[in-house]
Amino acid sequence: MTTPDAGVVIVGSGLGGYTLARELRKQDRAVPITVITADGGEAYGKPMLSNALAQGKDAAALVNKTAGQIADDLGLVVRPRHRVVGLDRAGRRLSVRSGECTEDVAYGRLVLALGADPRPYDVDGADRVGVHSVNDLDDYTAWRTALRQGDRVLLVGAGLIGCEFANDLAAAGFAVALVDPAGWPLGRLLPEEIGGDLAQALGGLGVALHLGRRVSRFDPGRAILDDGGAIGFDRALSAIGLLPRVGLAREAGLAVDKGIVVDRLLATSDSDIFAIGDCAQTEAGPLPFVLPLMAQARALAATLAGTPTRLALPAMPVVVKTPCLPIAVCPPPPGSAGAWRTEGTASARKALFVDGGGRAVGFVLSGARVAERQALGREMPDTLA
Repeated sequence: MTTPDAGVVIVGSGLGGYTLARELRKQDRAVPITVITADGGEAYGKPMLSNALAQGKDAAALVNKTAGQIADDLGLVVRPRHRVVGLDRAGRRLSVRSGECTEDVAYGRLVLALGADPRPYDVDGADRVGVHSVNDLDDYTAWRTALRQGDRVLLVGAGLIGCEFANDLAAAGFAVALVDPAGWPLGRLLPEEIGGDLAQALGGLGVALHLGRRVSRFDPGRAILDDGGAIGFDRALSAIGLLPRVGLAREAGLAVDKGIVVDRLLATSDSDIFAIGDCAQTEAGPLPFVLPLMAQARALAATLAGTPTRLALPAMPVVVKTPCLPIAVCPPPPGSAGAWRTEGTASARKALFVDGGGRAVGFVLSGARVAERQALGREMPDTLA
């Protein structure tokens, strides 16, 4: 069956897909909008997955609206549990599968809001001990169903999500061991001094940090580290990063690099196909944070409604959800050369990334100084002018 009035088809019902649908509906009350999603189509705050446990929220409590409620509110069609298995650019249609049934869905303009997949964790024995990853509501449901009070939790990866989960689990009373090859948590975002502060704060919650270490193999109930040490655990969670979902775009012949390559209008190499969110690669590179994603959705909605709007991104500080040491980060532009300059004490620091010309182009704030993030952000160069 081919949809008779193609309109705008959005693949993905995450924050990017639904924000785009809302913004587009504000500007165009008549255009047909269809959202196709492989999951249940619920509207929820994905960033809340990593700090829901200490708040006593299970997966159901994180849902703001069902797919049906979203469809009614916005006057659109949501097709949950439908997976896109093919893209025919010449015929301007998608092949969509639900269960054993496959059908064609036509599009006038197509938006890929596909998100990203957890980076595969390829360590000997990982498949035998059931290492979890949490990237969506279904994953979180499976993780919470498996987790039992009193479990010892092994967390692999001390990046943004790993640190947030470590704080959340420890605050909820779980014994947490955190492993990462970097010398301090958030090693790609923080200068060493503030990274050390965060390590100390997590340790104060009872998190056992194994930094500068890797898991070399898993035995039943034990992770063996590269220095021969062992960590006993009941549940394991991998938080080693995400890979943009580019398979559909690549198979359809769209330009792909680390993500689906888009221009300042968020158009792919096919002018009728757009991409936003974790799957997209802008001129500034992939932008895996909430505020840039919402800016993309607003700009693209205006373009789809008939007003071509180039994506512009001011500096957008990111707040790390680690209550043991609140942190705000405004990363320097990719490829920036310079050095960190840090002031303050362990409970409240300010670090500026200063380039060769003496200009501050990024910052990290911790503790009480996090309150300065908006004012300081206005002094930073635009991510995309």
